[in-house]
Amino acid sequence: MNHHVKDMSLAGMGKKRIEWAELDMPVLRKVKDNFTKKRPLKGVKIAACLHVTTETANLMITLKAGGADVTLCASNPLSTQDDVAASLVKDFKIPTYAIKGEDNKTYYKHLNATLDVRPNVTMDDGADLVSLLHTERKGLISGVLGSTEETTTGVIRLRSLAASGILQFPVIAVNDACTKHFFDNRYGTGQSTLDGILRATNRLLAGSVFVVCGYGWCGKGVAMRARGMGANVVVTEIDPLAALEAVMDGFRVMPIADAAKIGDFFCTVTGNLNVIRKDHFLKMKDGAIVCNSGHFNVELDLVGLEAASKSRKIVRDYVEEFALRSGKTVCVLGEGRLINLASAEGHPASVMDMSFANQALGADFLVKKGKGLERKVYTVPEEIDKEIARLKLASLGMKIDTLTPEQKKYLASWEHGT
Repeated sequence: MNHHVKDMSLAGMGKKRIEWAELDMPVLRKVKDNFTKKRPLKGVKIAACLHVTTETANLMITLKAGGADVTLCASNPLSTQDDVAASLVKDFKIPTYAIKGEDNKTYYKHLNATLDVRPNVTMDDGADLVSLLHTERKGLISGVLGSTEETTTGVIRLRSLAASGILQFPVIAVNDACTKHFFDNRYGTGQSTLDGILRATNRLLAGSVFVVCGYGWCGKGVAMRARGMGANVVVTEIDPLAALEAVMDGFRVMPIADAAKIGDFFCTVTGNLNVIRKDHFLKMKDGAIVCNSGHFNVELDLVGLEAASKSRKIVRDYVEEFALRSGKTVCVLGEGRLINLASAEGHPASVMDMSFANQALGADFLVKKGKGLERKVYTVPEEIDKEIARLKLASLGMKIDTLTPEQKKYLASWEHGT
């Protein structure tokens, strides 16, 4: 079996960690049970470019249980859990191309190796597979039924492709499912980002000024968790509605140029580039800690920071200190990549449970309906979204009310007034 992982001897621990994550993924287990019985993906080739973590491993195992031929590569050079990659190959016979810390050349070699299987369905976290299919690997497009996309940044890229009339097959925007972004983006990113910062720095957040750049769902989660640990949270935004919401949620809102002067910690979660720029770094306190929890490593202007520095050095794992010419220092975490995956383990299994159930059912939907869909970006069908929510509630032992016939009639009528 073709693969490229760091060390196959790590597989034993990886298998244990995969099994541990599965215990907290009851919705995906339900999907796997159903897939095992019905085999809806039999013979379908799936190429997946996702963060290679214990949770992703359980998604791959679920897809294989449904009959799919699955190949996996990493969507981020620093997010791979090497023991998990080894276990996927050794214990589950899933071709995997992922090594933590792989260079850019290896990253793209892995992307292409994953596409070499000539997939019928692709799964992306950032749209890199789809981008390659539309540029260097166009010859494979005729065999592709469609794709699923996990993250906000990828959906933005794909909508741009669709708006330009270039997109060649339908895409399911898993990120836009309510059971994904309401929970994964907010609670998953919030907890795992703080986990990554603390593991990397071992610094106290209580009493510090914590600047969150961007108040989308991810930013809301980071701000909420930082405040919960005693930080004084400042939010920077470009959207007046999001900024107003942050104010109403009790946070200070100001431009990054002002926040740069007072922050102790900075975290970008915007999906845009150069959110914190050279002039902002120059205004920061001595020893300021800066990280990113958006998708790509472009949110921090590290080129500008290096130009303003006289030296740089690694001071602890995932912490690089830049000595500015002014005499101050700035510490960048995880090379500016996703800190929740670079120095921590990503989102907890219980929240990825819903996200990856959407991925699995999205792939099933594409296999059944893909040939009849237009070449555009679709949201996850509402019935899938609500079924995942129902299953999650049931797994938590929660019950909800249902409408009475009288209530249904009232909501469907126009006759009733005051």
